[in-house]
Amino acid sequence: MPSTDKPTTTDEDPVAHDPAASGKAAADTALLEAFGGVWGMVDTTVPGLVFVLIYTINRDIHSAAIASLALTAVLAVARLVRRQTLKHALSGVFGVAFGAIFAMMSGDAKNFYLPGMLYTLGLAVAYIVSALARFPLIGVLLGPMLKENLSWRTRNPGRFRAYTKSTWAWGVILLAKSAVLFPLYWWGDATQLGWVKVALGIPPFLLCVYLTWIFLAKAPPPIDVIAEMESAENAEKAAAGDGAARDAVVTTGAEPQPRGQARHRR
Repeated sequence: MPSTDKPTTTDEDPVAHDPAASGKAAADTALLEAFGGVWGMVDTTVPGLVFVLIYTINRDIHSAAIASLALTAVLAVARLVRRQTLKHALSGVFGVAFGAIFAMMSGDAKNFYLPGMLYTLGLAVAYIVSALARFPLIGVLLGPMLKENLSWRTRNPGRFRAYTKSTWAWGVILLAKSAVLFPLYWWGDATQLGWVKVALGIPPFLLCVYLTWIFLAKAPPPIDVIAEMESAENAEKAAAGDGAARDAVVTTGAEPQPRGQARHRR
């Protein structure tokens, strides 16, 4: 007699049945998306590399600036074709545009890098100030992406500490980067500044992301406030439906009967 037992499958994805693993994967994805991922690194690094490379070869500010600006436009179009967010690409376009215009108007190639350096310094100060104010920017940035919003501030002290440590990491590392670049801007030449800035483009970023990932991996999982709101809304609808049913019973005078008895009554 053939067996009616269903075969046991072993190729199921364990992440799909493990809420903790699924939440961790979502957090990792959100972390990469928040800071631009691989494309974000390309948008912020390659145009500067093109500028310093062309300027090192021909010492012409205009051709180097125009080439780097054209490259940012191509990268933005590529993101548009791939249906990716233009947030990081547009920031790169505006940053390169300001730098290119500033360099061409002043006649000093070092000024191509000044807007980006000022932005990095301002970001470092913002991270540090927000950590001191107990409102860490990393939590503000990642909270909505992880569906916890700002619940970590009052309901999840472990994540509050993790976001604070991450924000301090970003602030200190970016401040150290600025401490290396600004002396070169003041006392070095454009070629030195350009190559050092390119070299300091990706490694500090990866270090910040890695430390953030480490801190959050050790923290408690996020509280899904979106799911809580949906659950509360469904409970209210269910309570409203029960209330309407009771009102109908009172109005008609009919006595509610168990479903089983009502179904079998002839």
